[in-house]
Amino acid sequence: MSEAKEITLPIEGMTCAACAARIEKNVAKLPGVKQVNVNLASERARVVLDPETPWTEVVSKIEKTGYSVPVREVDLNITGMTCAACAARIEKVVGRLDAVRSVHVNLASEKAHVSYVPGVIHEGDIIRAVEKAGYGATLASEAAEAEEKQRKLQAYRRDLAKFWFSVLLTLPLVMQMLVMLIGGRPFLPNWLSWLLATPVQFYVGWRFYKGAYHSLRGGAANMDVLVALGTSVAYVYSAILTILGQPDVYFDSSATVVTLIFMGKLLETRAKAKSSAAIESLAKLGAKVAHVLRNGVETDVAVEDLRVGDLVRVRPGEKVPADGVIIEGTTSVDESFLTGESMPVSKQPGDPVVGASINQTSAFVMRVTKVGRDTALAQVIRLVDQAQGSKAPVQRLADTISGIFVPIVLAVAVLTLLIWGALGNWSHGLLAAVAVLVIACPCSLGLATPTAIMVGTGLGAESGILIKGGEHLELAHRVNTVVFDKTGTLTAGKPVVTDVWTTEGVGRDELLAAAAALEAQSEHPLGRAVVAFAQDHGVEIPMASKVQAVPGHGIQGMVNGARIRIGNRTWLADANLAIPGDVLAAFERAGKTVVLVAQDDRLLGAIAIADTLKPDAPGTVKQLQELGIEVWMITGDEARTAEAIAQQAGITNVMAGVLPADKAAKVEALRKEERVVAMVGDGINDAPALAAADIGIAMGTGTDVALEAADIVLMHGQTHGVVDALRLSKATMRKIRQNLFWAFFYNVLGIPLAALGILSPVIAGAAMALSSVSVVSNSLLLRRLRLGKEVHAA
Repeated sequence: MSEAKEITLPIEGMTCAACAARIEKNVAKLPGVKQVNVNLASERARVVLDPETPWTEVVSKIEKTGYSVPVREVDLNITGMTCAACAARIEKVVGRLDAVRSVHVNLASEKAHVSYVPGVIHEGDIIRAVEKAGYGATLASEAAEAEEKQRKLQAYRRDLAKFWFSVLLTLPLVMQMLVMLIGGRPFLPNWLSWLLATPVQFYVGWRFYKGAYHSLRGGAANMDVLVALGTSVAYVYSAILTILGQPDVYFDSSATVVTLIFMGKLLETRAKAKSSAAIESLAKLGAKVAHVLRNGVETDVAVEDLRVGDLVRVRPGEKVPADGVIIEGTTSVDESFLTGESMPVSKQPGDPVVGASINQTSAFVMRVTKVGRDTALAQVIRLVDQAQGSKAPVQRLADTISGIFVPIVLAVAVLTLLIWGALGNWSHGLLAAVAVLVIACPCSLGLATPTAIMVGTGLGAESGILIKGGEHLELAHRVNTVVFDKTGTLTAGKPVVTDVWTTEGVGRDELLAAAAALEAQSEHPLGRAVVAFAQDHGVEIPMASKVQAVPGHGIQGMVNGARIRIGNRTWLADANLAIPGDVLAAFERAGKTVVLVAQDDRLLGAIAIADTLKPDAPGTVKQLQELGIEVWMITGDEARTAEAIAQQAGITNVMAGVLPADKAAKVEALRKEERVVAMVGDGINDAPALAAADIGIAMGTGTDVALEAADIVLMHGQTHGVVDALRLSKATMRKIRQNLFWAFFYNVLGIPLAALGILSPVIAGAAMALSSVSVVSNSLLLRRLRLGKEVHAA
């Protein structure tokens, strides 16, 4: 069976949660659609569908529901064209791509203009199609996201101008209303009030009529229906009274409500833009120009033109243009954008470097290994983008309520009018009904969850914590058991020499020189640790000859005419060497591996090697325990070594001697005890256990982020990221609960007050606008959460 495909479509025209719920309901009815999530805050729909289901059916259903999927345009510089046939060929090849609406290639200017549906294909797909046709293609302008941002900015400026025009016309009506509230007489004739209110109602408020029409055409009612209906009733009723010569009119109410709600939409737009700022800031991080070395000549090219295998020089202070490997030079690189760690990382030939990191000290030459959508930065952006478009399970309740909310509100408004009318006060009943319609708009319900998730996942990305979706963010706050893998997770994953013991009359440097001479010709990790330690302590390493490994025992060879052996106790005990058991036992109790060094038949000493605990591990364990979380360690090491490391970390629950294949079963066993388990591993060897846990947390290394197995990826190798991820989850869920509580509380309290006539339409309009803005603003307060600061000192 072929694998399902996923598309993410931008949607225009949504105004509240009812819109999102309606789109989800209609698209979900399509045959072949497996999953659909519509995010009101990011204005996008993520759809998972069978490969045989055309994406055009999804777009068609969205448009029939009353909304639109915008078409984006991109300009490309084309190289390699020689005649009109070349241009025709490119048009034909690109035009055959799924989701390309139109393509025009200009031979004279060597440019192509392509219109396409974003989310179905990307600019990179178009560029690759041109290259397969035998030509070169690069983006002629900034990315389409920048164009989209500019379009939204222009629309915002137009709406801002429209708002101030509305304020200018509404101000006299509001002043008259205030004068009447303190007992004064109206100073505007009704015909002038009518004249002032009309542009506000139909020009400024046209967006509500348009939205209401599309919503009703799609078979549902949304926020726009409530606003358009409520203000129109007040406006039309006042117009009739004016024609009949009656003194009491409500043009001030209709105009003021439209102005206030329009203002609320403007403030909401600004706040929503801030909530999605994480992706924009990430997208700006990449370098623009690369210094490519070709045939010994350095040439500046756009980063988009880089290809795998290119040699690139990076000067001090410049951004690394793409992912690659250093082949010449040593330097320090700031990778804080990816890992959240502020300390620069030392780099030398053979070390990987990540695109968008900053070269700090010296120039170096690198070979490009990944470009475009394959780079670590592009992966991070893609992951954050998907997470911000995802939906947490807690949002289902809000979506369900929003879907049925508007029809209920309409019924309550009609009932309010009829009851007041039956009591003989139709005029008051009309205002109460309008207030009910206006105050009940479910915008805040629709924004409560997605805005918090967008801010939470964005904040996590800035600290090197990538959360793959809203469902993982929600589940993580319930974690009560954390299981750490030992090697590479709690420990550095790199053996180092911790102790050197020598027999009487033997100097430390003598021992290290003999051992390093042999180990310099070995590839064993313990051998490399010995050589590194000797070099760090300035020991001159002699040449060894006749070096050979003895499987299961150690290594031997000739150094300065003497036979040197390095190995375990069993091998050297056979040679009747005096091995001090108390020394070995002390090292082994501390969880260290001991190798003995002998020269001919004389014991020179012992070298203790350990995979040392990460400095922040004890503090991480302590903080998790303070949060009420039980901490376990799982490892394939034997019990004594495992217990020693666990004791240093402050962990009392240890599973030792566990084979990699059995780790998943151990995690499952903990889950069966009704625990919510987070498994923390390196994301590669521990993939089955990560997948078996409720939440899998992978300790990434910046470039190898193991995105598939884990639900949360820590882009750095520090354990404090586990605490940060769980704290972020708890803080985000707290914000979601606050948002949902106030959204529900606002409607539950506001509707009865409006129906009783206690709230006027004007106050209802102001409260409705304030509710949406307050929900988004409350989500933005998440950015005050400080991550990665508390654990270091522990």
